[in-house]
Amino acid sequence: MEFIRGRREGKVLEIVIERPKANAIDAALSTELGRAFADFRDDDSLLVTIITGAGERFSSSGCDLKSGAESGELPDQSPGGPFGVGGFAGITELPNLLKRVIAANGLAIGGGCEIALACDLVFAAEHAAFATPEVKVGVMADAGGVQRLARRLPRNIALEMLFTGSRLSAADAMQYGFVNGVVPAARRMDHAREDTRTACEGAPLAIQAVKQIVTRGQQENEADLFAQMRHGRFPLYCRPLDSENAKEGPRAFSQKRPPLFRRR
Repeated sequence: MEFIRGRREGKVLEIVIERPKANAIDAALSTELGRAFADFRDDDSLLVTIITGAGERFSSSGCDLKSGAESGELPDQSPGGPFGVGGFAGITELPNLLKRVIAANGLAIGGGCEIALACDLVFAAEHAAFATPEVKVGVMADAGGVQRLARRLPRNIALEMLFTGSRLSAADAMQYGFVNGVVPAARRMDHAREDTRTACEGAPLAIQAVKQIVTRGQQENEADLFAQMRHGRFPLYCRPLDSENAKEGPRAFSQKRPPLFRRR
């Protein structure tokens, strides 16, 4: 694969995003991730996967806004479209993923934060931070942010992040229970690997049943939200997607200037 590196160690699969400088995710990378996660899901010999980003600083800066600015259109990130079988980043809408998925995080911005939201456990480096700054470029965190963030954090903290793009530090994320541990950057993968050893000791079918039962109600609600969003049931969601602001935001980001937003 061009943009990800897979490493298999017994029953554990490690997936490393390798797209310098900040592991931004475009359609090609998302499709590769979707294949990797689907293969992991369907391989009975694998029990746990760890997702991380190459480099010391970023896990992922999220959606590649420069590619969106070049095309002039917002990409279709729904499952089965250009972004692959699992939707954005291959995991945010991948069905029936009932095995343990662990994120070993550095900075997780925008879609990078939404990857963490799609995982079961999160171990963060001390320098890590989580943010959903999509509104600053005229769009919204619709690959899991608006569906999941307020369930993982107090509602007012989640809304502050979604409204303003403010960053949640690793220490604060730990305080709110968003992450399972905060570790030195050089040890974030080691810590995640240690957790996989415990995970592999459990009975696979029992673990899958636990995940299915604990998350079924939440997943069904999330799936309904995604479906209603895709089919135009939220007019206020559709309006910004079709607005000039949705084009101006990625364009301004690409040109490294403040966006000029208008009420249209």
